[in-house]
Amino acid sequence: MRIAIDHRTRYRFTEPQARIVQLMRLTPNDTQDQTVVSWMVGVDCDARLRDGVDGFGNAITMLYAEGPIDAIDVTVTGEVLTNDSSGIVRGAPEPLPPMLYLRPTPRTMPGAALIAFAADSAGATDDMLERVHRLNAALHARFPCLPDAPDTGTSAAEAFAGEAATSRDVAQMFIAGARSLSVPARYVSGYQIDDGAHIAPHAWAEAYVDRIGWIGFDPVTGLSPDAGYVRVAVGLDAAGAASIAGTRIGYGEEELDVDLHVDRLGGEE
Repeated sequence: MRIAIDHRTRYRFTEPQARIVQLMRLTPNDTQDQTVVSWMVGVDCDARLRDGVDGFGNAITMLYAEGPIDAIDVTVTGEVLTNDSSGIVRGAPEPLPPMLYLRPTPRTMPGAALIAFAADSAGATDDMLERVHRLNAALHARFPCLPDAPDTGTSAAEAFAGEAATSRDVAQMFIAGARSLSVPARYVSGYQIDDGAHIAPHAWAEAYVDRIGWIGFDPVTGLSPDAGYVRVAVGLDAAGAASIAGTRIGYGEEELDVDLHVDRLGGEE
């Protein structure tokens, strides 16, 4: 499938900023089932951009801009070719051992209720693949039709106890639940084909199963990612795979506006 992405992030400040430094995880890697045909990250101000790779193997772009800055627009445009791999991740950069992804973070602390939910959903089977599939389906049944939305800093336990959640929240719930079952799991940020405009990138999770490797699970659909997904960045939690993170020197408030379109282009499978 050929997928076109147009992702624009606009920052507005109530007072001019003296300096802005941002780490941007906005560029997907090539894998066996994902090929980046074209990709461009741009800004609308005088800034220095430096490309690199972080410790998780994500492609990153560092942005350094000197003020005074009243506003800054970050634009991402590109095309990606994808294949359906039944959720199995093949050929992605893997600098870290799977066991690292058993490490808890404040955002993925499960709490007693989520631990019990994961154990109940997994049931008595010893098949780890079946256990994480059951966890994925159970989270989808409990939290259907979740939107993509900006990160609010909610933990997995807090979101599980609440009545409303986002794709980011339920991905972290899956991670916390899988780790409670002794299955390495990680957060994934990327894009998914859907009708209309988006206000944030999509989020899902991956779990490591022996003799298979990393497999994607999307609790929003209850299924594994298909060719309609573009995988961009991974991390221990939502903060570790955030599309844009950084600091600013200056007073005042920050306003954020995101305009995201993910479209399938005709004629390619």
